[in-house]
Amino acid sequence: MRSIKQPGAPIAERIQWVEARGRAFSFTLPAGLPLLEAARRGFAAEGFTSGVLNFRQGALGPFAYVMPALSKTGENAAFYSDTYRPGGVTRTRVGSMTLGTRDGAPFFHCHGLWTEAGGKSSGGHMLPDETVVAEPFEVEAFGLDGAMFTAEPDPETNFKLFGPVAAARSGARAMSRAFALRLRPNHDFAGSLEEFCRAHGIGRAKIHGGVGSTIGARFSHGGVTEPFATELAVTTGLIVPDAAGALEAALDVALIDYTGGIAEGRLVRGDNPVLMTMELVLEALD
Repeated sequence: MRSIKQPGAPIAERIQWVEARGRAFSFTLPAGLPLLEAARRGFAAEGFTSGVLNFRQGALGPFAYVMPALSKTGENAAFYSDTYRPGGVTRTRVGSMTLGTRDGAPFFHCHGLWTEAGGKSSGGHMLPDETVVAEPFEVEAFGLDGAMFTAEPDPETNFKLFGPVAAARSGARAMSRAFALRLRPNHDFAGSLEEFCRAHGIGRAKIHGGVGSTIGARFSHGGVTEPFATELAVTTGLIVPDAAGALEAALDVALIDYTGGIAEGRLVRGDNPVLMTMELVLEALD
């Protein structure tokens, strides 16, 4: 399997996880608010401070983002581009967000694909402090009770990354058994989730959110993304038994690579290792 050498030593536990309770819900992001504050309010209205969300058609402006890029210093295996600030209203096509805290304040990690006002198709990593909701749009969310995502220094990648930590119960109405996960580099995305479900007695599961990166990508439709640095959003994800009873992860994603190449589709199981990180919530369905 492909692998990329990280600047720090690998941590023995390749999946960082916290078991919690959670609940799916939807809400509308109001126009005029910064995207971070709009998301925070939507979760808070349901009694949650952390969780994940997915969205499709939306409108953002002002808007700022970065794309994946090669590292100029060697201090990281890959890095970010300069900041892009397209004018007018940018129309999102797909996106996923992790909402949590960084340095004691609300923060998000959000990847997606979009079309800029001038017609350019692009994607990448949205900047929370410079992105505003231009028109109301609906999102599908999953809130966590008993866990939250917090950005902390990660010596393996030399980034400050979201990972799940245990949190006090908030008293929110939370129904399902759920796991907040962070997958670490150089292990297959689908295989890691399948192994996790087997280890925790989960026979069926649904993925909520899903923000991270893979080392290029191999798709079930035959498409290949060769550039190794990507920004990826999970659009849908299920883990279910096959005809023989073995668990299989079906992961549909959208990504952009550091050359600006855009790809969408279902990832091949066993051939899509994580580059830097992958954050998501796994909801146990049985």
